[in-house]
Amino acid sequence: MFYESCKNMYEYHVWANKVLLERMRELPSHVLYEEIKSSYSTIAQTFSHIYVVDVMWLQVLKGIDMQEAFQAARTLVEKTNFYSLDEFIKSNEELATQYEKWMSSQQDLEQKINVNNPWSGSRNTAYSEILFHVANHGTYHRGNITTMLRQQGYESIMNDFSLYWYL
Repeated sequence: MFYESCKNMYEYHVWANKVLLERMRELPSHVLYEEIKSSYSTIAQTFSHIYVVDVMWLQVLKGIDMQEAFQAARTLVEKTNFYSLDEFIKSNEELATQYEKWMSSQQDLEQKINVNNPWSGSRNTAYSEILFHVANHGTYHRGNITTMLRQQGYESIMNDFSLYWYL
């Protein structure tokens, strides 16, 4: 049961990213790169951050030390900050496939690994906690994107977990 909850939460994350990226297709292309005072300077940089952090956490799930995974993921930032919508959509789809493959290979999502977080130290962390964090992190930054869209005079799109229930 818990395995299915973790998997479902991650699948929600994938769906919500896709919904918001598809909403961006309906807007003028400059909206993605418009400079805004927010946690990131552009919507593209915010999507980039979500993607790069998701890449990092997949590496951690696969057994790479968090600091090493973080450094490797940072090299993606410069490139992904300027992705087109199509590149964001494609890269997110490919990453979701990698996560799905990893999840399907796991027998126990309550298995713990040592995560040496450069900001908060070392901690034994269950795979399930990491998956919930990935989804929660994405939700937080999709909220940033919604605010950034409003600052530019555009509506976002509903991507709440409760809406996902009805798919």
